[in-house]
Amino acid sequence: MLSLSALLGALGWAGTAVFAMAGALTASRKQLDPIGFVLIACVTAFGGGTIRDLVLDRTVFWLDEPALVLMASAVALVVFFTAHWVERRFVLLLWADAVGMALFAVVGAEAAYSHTGNAWIAILMGTITATFGGLLRDMICAELPLLLRKEIYATAAAAGAALFVVMTALGLPNTVAVCAGMCLAFAIRAAALVRGWSLPAYTARTN
Repeated sequence: MLSLSALLGALGWAGTAVFAMAGALTASRKQLDPIGFVLIACVTAFGGGTIRDLVLDRTVFWLDEPALVLMASAVALVVFFTAHWVERRFVLLLWADAVGMALFAVVGAEAAYSHTGNAWIAILMGTITATFGGLLRDMICAELPLLLRKEIYATAAAAGAALFVVMTALGLPNTVAVCAGMCLAFAIRAAALVRGWSLPAYTARTN
């Protein structure tokens, strides 16, 4: 059976790849040059985890694995040369972002939970890890951040992180908790994309 560390390592690499692809797809929509592709891909892939590690006073994760940066850069360059083949890039961006969000929600929650043992911090850090890379990407590219759209996004990340923490606290196998949390986050986000789910927005009220 795959160990927890091996599973989290694989999820970290997968999450980095799909977030880098989402960032590069945004760069393609903005018609950036190859350096711009690499920059936006890396901001997307590493932004949330970097903030998490700085807040938790840990070594920033990609400094321990510089190969992640090379991989994210390679993904960005592949997208630079192939993005024109994709007819609906924004749709692909949304789904790539959904996969990355689900992966990093649990990876971030596990990192924080193992470091602090605090459930609320773990859920918050899981949500930040999953969403803040995309937030930084969209701010740099002058897009309305997915985090601020009406459709469900951060809520899905928080739900996945919370399920992981609850299952871990109940003593269930870590690998089961990781997979369950990831699947829940992705399922909620996927349903929001397909069905147009959103939380109620504030509407102005007259006195």
